[in-house]
Amino acid sequence: MRRTSEETRGVILAAARSRFASDGYDRATIRAIAADARIDPSMVMRYFGSKQGLFAAAADLDLRLPDLAAAPRAEAGRVLAAHLLDLWDDDEDLRILLRTAMTDEGVAERVRGVLAAQLVPAVAAVTPDPATAAPRAGMTASQALGFALCRHVLRLPPVVALTRDEAVAWLAPTFQRYLTGPL
Repeated sequence: MRRTSEETRGVILAAARSRFASDGYDRATIRAIAADARIDPSMVMRYFGSKQGLFAAAADLDLRLPDLAAAPRAEAGRVLAAHLLDLWDDDEDLRILLRTAMTDEGVAERVRGVLAAQLVPAVAAVTPDPATAAPRAGMTASQALGFALCRHVLRLPPVVALTRDEAVAWLAPTFQRYLTGPL
């Protein structure tokens, strides 16, 4: 029985999710994923181009952002900083995506899409001028991604040494200014 293109893509993604979850990114191979999907490894490459592209497609990119509008307006930056710090610290997939996005344009595009779809609406809910939500979200993302890069990829000792509460204390005022401050 022949599969449609969409069915084949779905089978590959299911096999990749399972393999990445059990073996981790570094140990998972295209050959093993293809074997799990019962297809030729060249098909994986045809659909996804690279292991990084496959991982980006298979990874869960739901930032599960809190409802910032439900928090006291003056606390939105702290709420977002705490959430993002916990997310980065607990989610190996996001750290892999960050590393991969530095060198793979397809993964970088996926990350940009997720930020546009998830962060911009969250920011629009609390900003005094919704017309500025996109640049405010962009600045917030630049701070969050920069912190994550320094903490989890470059592993800068002073940034790695910060406790969760210290990191939130440093990030929160900047996020608050980006979210609600005057331009």
